[in-house]
Amino acid sequence: MVMAEGAATGWAQDFYNCTLAVQQYIQQNIRADCSNIDKILEPSEEKYGHLRQFCLELNGLLVKLQSECHPDTSYTRHTLDGAARLLNGNKYFPSRVTKLGSVCLRIYRIFLHAYFQNWQIFDEYENEIFLCHWFTKFMKYNLMSCDNLIIPILEEEVQNSVPGESEARRESYGKMY
Repeated sequence: MVMAEGAATGWAQDFYNCTLAVQQYIQQNIRADCSNIDKILEPSEEKYGHLRQFCLELNGLLVKLQSECHPDTSYTRHTLDGAARLLNGNKYFPSRVTKLGSVCLRIYRIFLHAYFQNWQIFDEYENEIFLCHWFTKFMKYNLMSCDNLIIPILEEEVQNSVPGESEARRESYGKMY
């Protein structure tokens, strides 16, 4: 079977334009109010677009972590690069949807590292960007088990938290990470 010249390009271009439009919409919502996570999650059916945006936003956290974790040897840098390769690589395109859970786990490992090993940087970034809040709420789409979400960010936990509780939790879980 011979494809007409440009057929693949047309399909790829449509995919690119759709993905780009979703990405731009998510970014506009972030710029308007990064704490309004419900608004950011509006294009909820676009899980792929959200995961790509998480990877982009995590770069800001990794830049802040550079003073503690060298970019050439950092587990977080390699993990984020691997997630981005899965999301953007043509090699995995046909099965990209099945890779979303793997990407979620990789992204969350970066949050775990920052939370347990560099908590001051994590807290500063989270209070500014709300990225882990957004990711935690995004997990309602069951891309990974919510049992894996051990950073106390769920809304009810945030509202009911006791001062100093987060540090105690970090100490108990931190030994694992």
